[in-house]
Amino acid sequence: MIIYFLRHASAGEPMKNLKKDEKRALDEVGVEQCGNVGRALAALDAQVDVILSSPLKRAAQTASLVGNEMGYEGKLQLEDALRPGASFADFRKLLDKYARRESIMVVGHNPNLSEFLGRSISEPGCEASVELKKGAVARVETGRNSAVLHWCLTPKILRALYATAKR
Repeated sequence: MIIYFLRHASAGEPMKNLKKDEKRALDEVGVEQCGNVGRALAALDAQVDVILSSPLKRAAQTASLVGNEMGYEGKLQLEDALRPGASFADFRKLLDKYARRESIMVVGHNPNLSEFLGRSISEPGCEASVELKKGAVARVETGRNSAVLHWCLTPKILRALYATAKR
């Protein structure tokens, strides 16, 4: 299975009230980041069978905007296993639920999304560390007993690519 790990794009400053923070939307920079990520994935001919997102607004917006740029026509699936504070065990159950899919995208939050990525590509007991910046996307290919990180694109790299392409 191919898994695209996508951290939600920029959404301004966190709010102290957690209920209000769950409804925090992407800011202007975040919307731009989503366009760059989606266009890059489309240019790389990335295809996904399903997009899974945290139910928080900023993650769902990121998933929707990136999916639109990629030409994804399926329904966005909101999953609690991608909420802030979710455990790696929750994430593993989520992967098991979608195990028959060839390619999925998971959209969530740090620090847990970076943890899920690192733990997915490392041997048990030896954890890799991969920091996903806001709006970054990583491609991981999983096999029966292993997973390989193929690439990780940050918003800064994507912005530079599009600035060069426009010249």
